Formats: sequence, C-alpha cells, structure tokens
Amino acid sequence: MACGPGPVCVRCRVAFACHPAAEKPVARPGVRGFAEGMHVERFDPGTDAAAVRACHDIYLAAARTDNPRWPPMTLPVFRSWLTHGWSEDPSQAWLARDRTSEACGWYVLSLPERENRHIARLSPTVHPARRRAGLGTALVAHGARGAHKAGRTLLTAESDEASAGEAFARALGARQELSEIRRVLRLDSVHAARLSMLRRRAESAAHGYSLVSWYGPVPEDRLDEVATLFGAEADAPREAGREAQRWDAARVRLSDERTAAQGLRHYTIAARREPGGELVGFTELVVDPLDPGWGFQGLTAVVAPHRGHRLGLLTKVAMLELLAEREPQITRIVTGNADGNEHMIAINAELGYEVLDRLLSWELETPRAPALANLGPAGGATARS
Repeated sequence: MACGPGPVCVRCRVAFACHPAAEKPVARPGVRGFAEGMHVERFDPGTDAAAVRACHDIYLAAARTDNPRWPPMTLPVFRSWLTHGWSEDPSQAWLARDRTSEACGWYVLSLPERENRHIARLSPTVHPARRRAGLGTALVAHGARGAHKAGRTLLTAESDEASAGEAFARALGARQELSEIRRVLRLDSVHAARLSMLRRRAESAAHGYSLVSWYGPVPEDRLDEVATLFGAEADAPREAGREAQRWDAARVRLSDERTAAQGLRHYTIAARREPGGELVGFTELVVDPLDPGWGFQGLTAVVAPHRGHRLGLLTKVAMLELLAEREPQITRIVTGNADGNEHMIAINAELGYEVLDRLLSWELETPRAPALANLGPAGGATARS
C-alpha cells in the first residue's frame, strides 16, 4: 500500500505538462505561433533570481485563481523545483515575455531518464490576466517540439478538476487518465482520546513490530532498507503503460538532497520487525518553515509480506503524536491518493481526512500536440490558456 507525496509533488497545476529536450536557448520575438512581439527564453533557475521571481509571481496569481484552497509553493520550494525538478530527471525552465518585456507565462520541461523514456512532461502556466489569447497553446507547442526532438512519443500533464487547466487539456484533445483525490486533515478535529484509541487498535494487530523515527536525511545504514520501502509503491495504482520507479540507495539520497534544497523540515516514522530490526514500513511528512501551519504528507508504504498488521495506521498515528510535540503550530495536513488505493484511503478516513479536491492526469500523443507553425500570427487565440 502507498500514500502519496509531499511537496515534491504538491504543485498547483494550471494546465498541461511535458518535457522537451534540447531547444534553442531563445525563441526570437515574432516567431510564428506566438503573439506579435512575444518571445520565450530558457533561463537557469540556479542563477537567474529575477526570472524565478517572475515565474513565481505568475504561479501565485494562477494558484489564487484556480485553487485557493490548496497551499501554494513558497519561493524557496518553487525555486528548487525549477532547478532540480521533483526527481533527478533533468528539467528546463522557459519564460515568456511580451513586447514590453513583461513576464506573462512560463513552462517547465522534464525528460525521465531511468523509466518511462517515451514520456515528456510539460507544466505551462499563464497569468490569469493573459489567458484566452493563445499563449498557453503556444507554450505547449513550443515544449512539444522539444519533446518530439528528444524522441518522446507521449506528453503527460496534470490539472485541478473543474479548473481552467481541465478545460485547456480537453481543448487540446488530451485523454484523462488516473485521477488523484487530495484530502486535508484538520488537526483541531483530531481529539487525543480518538488518537489513543486508533493507536491501541493498530498496536493490537502489530505484535512483533516496533517504531523508530528520524529527522532529516535517511541514516546512512538505512539507505538500502528505505530504498526497498520506496519500492513497495510499485503495486500502487498508476496509469496504463507506466513503469514504477526503481529505487536504490543513491536515488534515496538524491531525494533527500532535493528535500534539503527546498528548505523543508523532514520527519520519518518507520516500522521495524522484531527481533532483528528490519524496516518493513514507513511514513514521511515535511513542513515548510515559511508556511508552517501546513504539513505535507509524503509516502506511506508497507512491504507486501508485512501488510495486514495495521502498520500504515500505526506509523501515521505516531507521526501525528510526534508533530504535536515538534510542530504544534500545524493546523492542517494535506495528502493525495490515487483512485483505487483503497487501503490507504481507508486509513486516512479513520484518521479523519476530508476530501479537498481532485487532481486529473492527462496524456496526449506528441504528434497530436499543437504545432507552432500552425497556430497563426495571433498564437491560436481560440484555445483556452
């Protein structure tokens, strides 16, 4: 069983997502397919603070418009995402400006390298005041061109349900795939007596297991075991034809490094089998010190031979107890579960999580994506962006 991710995946998706490869560093003003005087340029998020800030401002404006219930990324987390991505796969960041050099949209491109090498992901965002003028379609076309050059046959993306992003994806002819229900736990509704009852319920099924916790990166001597725990997610629901990530110690360490780069406080509770102390399940949660009222649930997973002992519930209850001591300012925790992940959904229901919204996954064959040369001089004004 697996429960999904923390801020590494907590994004405000506005429209479509894909990953192109090599592109010209700058698309000249007036390139056919962009509105007159519009240009898009690639920038380095690690060195260009002004471009990162411009993209973040657009992102915040879109987040307030499209899904004000969901906590947006703070600037350090956003910068880290632009720089490092949500995985070790390379990313590209592109910023669109109008003839007055005002930033009006951007997109991020990423190309999976270890699994799913047929896929390209693109995350375009257009400022709400600049929508419905074809810029979103032009950004997708620009990214799709790079994806095609990289040999990627499928573009993938995500959007909030009933948002401008959903309408945009449908207008492009994208197919809806797996959906994820995001939930929120309001900690003022979790009373101590109920939490104690849930712990007793879990412990009654967990004879022969104990708990261990750590703060920050995975201890060096636990890297291989934690890689196995991450691998337990392989049987979680996923889109057809998608490979699960193959985890090893090096990949776990890279994930820890990205979390540290985001400036997040990272907590882990793990279940171990006694005697011997082998790790067989865990849950993780992160807190952004710049938005400390929210907790972001990371992965919860139990390896198959040890399921049925309420270890998912036990570790999550223990996490709530730990947070009450270490992070008492948290008022809400958010999480997400793919449709069909019945075991984790049931655990979250026991804890008191409530449905917040739904995240939709989309895919579109690269040859069916809009092409810059076909958008016309106005950039395709009929498409919603």
